[in-house]
Amino acid sequence: MNGNIRVGSLFGIPFYLNVSWFLVLALVTWSYGSGLADAFPALPGTTPWLLGLFAALLLFSSVLAHELGHSFAALRQGIGVNSITLFLFGGLAALEKESDSPGGAFKVAIAGPVVSLLLFAALFTAGQVLALSGPLGAIVSLLAYINLALGIFNLLPGLPLDGGNVVKAIVWRITDDPYKGLAFASRAGQVLGWLAIAIGAAAIAGISPIGNVWTLLIGWFLLSNANRSAQSATVQQRLEGLTAADATVSDSPIVAQDVSLRTFADDVVLNTHGNWRKFLVVNETGALVGTVSMDALQETPRDRWATTRVAEVMSTDIPLTTIESDQPLLEVIRTLDEKKLSVLAVIRENGQLLGLLEKQAIVHLMQGQPSKMQSATAD
Repeated sequence: MNGNIRVGSLFGIPFYLNVSWFLVLALVTWSYGSGLADAFPALPGTTPWLLGLFAALLLFSSVLAHELGHSFAALRQGIGVNSITLFLFGGLAALEKESDSPGGAFKVAIAGPVVSLLLFAALFTAGQVLALSGPLGAIVSLLAYINLALGIFNLLPGLPLDGGNVVKAIVWRITDDPYKGLAFASRAGQVLGWLAIAIGAAAIAGISPIGNVWTLLIGWFLLSNANRSAQSATVQQRLEGLTAADATVSDSPIVAQDVSLRTFADDVVLNTHGNWRKFLVVNETGALVGTVSMDALQETPRDRWATTRVAEVMSTDIPLTTIESDQPLLEVIRTLDEKKLSVLAVIRENGQLLGLLEKQAIVHLMQGQPSKMQSATAD
């Protein structure tokens, strides 16, 4: 899974570690362990670095708690959580879908920073009340301020940060258009990304007293994700109002069950564009009842084609997922992605088969081109 290693489940949510996480774990362990060794020279042997490892694991536990905040807010709205992944720049909770309302989207977005800020308050208070000192006090103080930074940084108003999702929800509420919210928050994220890149580059060049190479890398990460969000907003705006019927290929490989194999070969196979190896079979009412393959045609002796009906050689096992013709095209795309499909059968409200819908047909629709059959099978 793209360099991700599954390490178990948390509250029923699959939990992954990206390989980049181990690099950051090592860097944080070494960096903070060295700091503890300098601050507390009485610590024996490898103890500073063991404490550094302990602090690093607690730091990532804070990131995990942040992502669980998003996850629990989503679960309360009936939205499933596909996974939580920790990686180079933090964590990611992958949700099955977005919230149905701007209020719900706001709650999911703000939940992570709220958890981080609450952890800061709890750790800071514990450090003060318990008067912690020495290495333990230093670790508690570090975790407190790391959570403060995590909460505040994620509230910056641009995607892919939580603050960007907050902005998206607010614009959605004001305009009643989720795509305008996504576009606005994406542009804000692009500005933040370029700003961070500029600060990091200036620091590397010795021009700026703030920033470093990490600032540049974080800026690049923000810009890349904001660009993807902007592209997604453009796609969604173009597809708004379109349905599955709009992307259904007009020249779909469909044959009636009562026609002879001779008619099937002469009138359907030869007149259907594309090198199809399997055709959809409909009954007298136009309902999908099965499939017939070119293999079935070729395995039947030619002298029997005129007297053999398609219904006699068809398979009633229909391997295709079907969708309603009036289903919004954005929902169709999610179905294709979630089920990892390349083609769907589109059914009218009365149960009649309208035709096939391919991913490529959606691309052609967006580009203003006529749909073209590209597949070699209806599977």
